[in-house]
Amino acid sequence: MNNNIFREVNKEITGEDIMMLSPLQLAYVGDAVYELLIRTSILKKDLKVNHLHRTAKKFVKAEGQSKIVHELEPFLTENERYYVKKGRNAKVNSSPKNADLMDYKYATGFECLLGYLYLTNQDDRLMEVFDYILKLEI
Repeated sequence: MNNNIFREVNKEITGEDIMMLSPLQLAYVGDAVYELLIRTSILKKDLKVNHLHRTAKKFVKAEGQSKIVHELEPFLTENERYYVKKGRNAKVNSSPKNADLMDYKYATGFECLLGYLYLTNQDDRLMEVFDYILKLEI
């Protein structure tokens, strides 16, 4: 039985469906997963929301995610690097706001990977990757 309440909101999506999702769809989910992980990890009862926001920003903006994915590369499996590359090479129809285009592309690759790990129920690996990220100096 799956214990992740968030996956319970869409029981119709199958493993085959996940493999057919575009890299931007995976990144869309990965962005939300990463944001929740970061916000939860930095939450402290004595911090004001403004401070929490500034702290989270360095992790979630494109420049930070680009740096993270480059640092992560040796830690990733061949399949995980495939999803980073798939997301990085996705055709984006909008230009990034407040971000360098290459940083934006690598950030999309990073989010694509996280979306893939999350949707394919690889929670242990997702947490290994996230723990590795928290040890980086961003």
